[in-house]
Amino acid sequence: MKTTIRRMGNSQGVLIPKPVLAQLGLENEVEMEMEVENDTIVLRRPRHKAREGWAEASEVLAQTGGDTLVMGEFGNTEDAELAW
Repeated sequence: MKTTIRRMGNSQGVLIPKPVLAQLGLENEVEMEMEVENDTIVLRRPRHKAREGWAEASEVLAQTGGDTLVMGEFGNTEDAELAW
């Protein structure tokens, strides 16, 4: 299959036909990894999703008490005289 490089705003790009994306199961992907391997542009699904597992990890921290402040709370002694 041949394609052309097209101007897209200030960049250039290649349109990937929908049947090709469907064949690869990528029709709904928003982010892709792109790299050059041996004079070939390679596009693939991201290996890791951004922030994957963060919610579960924060729950574990909260349950084990690992979410306490590192420095503790401290106030400015001058703040007691301020009118809020």
